[in-house]
Order: sequence, then structure tokens, then C-alpha cells
Amino acid sequence: MTDPDTFVETVSEENQTALSRLGSSKSLYADTGGDIDTEPVLEATADAEYAAWQTFLEWADDEATDEVRAAFKTTAEEEQDHYETVDEKLSDDEYEPTDVPTLHEYLRDREETIERVGAFVGRNLASKRSKDQVVGYFVGDADPQTASLFRGFGDDLEDQLERAKELLETVCESDEDWDRAEKAATGAIQAAYDEYVDTLEEMGANPKPVC
Repeated sequence: MTDPDTFVETVSEENQTALSRLGSSKSLYADTGGDIDTEPVLEATADAEYAAWQTFLEWADDEATDEVRAAFKTTAEEEQDHYETVDEKLSDDEYEPTDVPTLHEYLRDREETIERVGAFVGRNLASKRSKDQVVGYFVGDADPQTASLFRGFGDDLEDQLERAKELLETVCESDEDWDRAEKAATGAIQAAYDEYVDTLEEMGANPKPVC
């Protein structure tokens, strides 16, 4: 048996390398296809926010447990707000997200509540790292207003992580439950990391950060 705080610490420690690299500048380089400029950064962010909105909306629609369903619905609403906020900042009024990140393909394949809650934790840990890079980009671009906007998105991710930890206590009743949730959390992080590695290698770049 474990507890939510220990769970998050364990998942973070066991996926330390992946999370560290997802929080590096190369993550943004991969997300934008090597074109680290304002519009590509916003488009990559719009893709991620839209995918998250659709994922959590889908989960809320078919979740049987009331508390879990409510948490997913709240998260979907937050992600919808994030997407619409980013969409308003895009220069291309006709831009439509089309790419589904590998992370969200993984999430959408989770059908059991315990796996979804575990994957929810993993997704938040991975997404917080990439969101920090977006904040850093706009800080470096001397655009404090937009940096503050995305910093707020990061705060929402922190709230979502707390929400996920509360759900863990609700759905995990045995050691086996905690193990299943942990496996799903790691799977979510690894899905994001695998896409990061594959994208950089396809671009001829080394996924390992230069020290």
C-alpha cells in the first residue's frame, strides 16, 4: 500500500531521465519541428491543448465513477479554455489542430478507471515540463504577458495533479491497484518521451541534452 505523495515521488524518480529531457530546450525544438518561433510554438501548444481537451472529454463521457467523471469533466473544461485562449493568439485564423500527440493516443487507449487515473498523473508530470519550456520561450522573447499566460496554464496543471492524487485515494484499494496505476503513469511519460526521441532522431538531432 502507498499514498498519493509517495506515488508521485516514485513515478518521478523512476522516470527522472525522461522527465528531465522533456523539460529541456530540445523538447520545444522537437514540438516545433525545429522552427522555434512564436507561431510554431503557439501551434504546437494549440495541438497539445486541443488533444487534452478531447481526451478528458472522452473520459468524462464514459466514466462510471461519479467523482472521477467530475474530475475529468473539470479538466476537460480547463483544457478547452486553454485551447481557446491559445487559438485567439494564433495569427492563422483558420488553423485547426490535426496531430494527436503520442501521449494522448496512449491516454485514449486506457479504458479502466485505475489506469486512467494513473495515466492522468503521468500526463501532468510530463506536460508540466514541456509547459515550462513554452514559458521560457516567451520570457526569452521579451513577451512577459504571454509568458504569464502560459505560467497560468502550468498552475492549472499543478491543480490537476492535486486532483489526480485525490482520485488515486478514491480508486486504489489494494497494492495491485497502486501498481496498475503506477504502470499507467510511467506509460504516459514514456509515450511522451518516445515521441520526443523519435522526432529528434528523424530530424538528425541527438535526444540527449548537451552538457
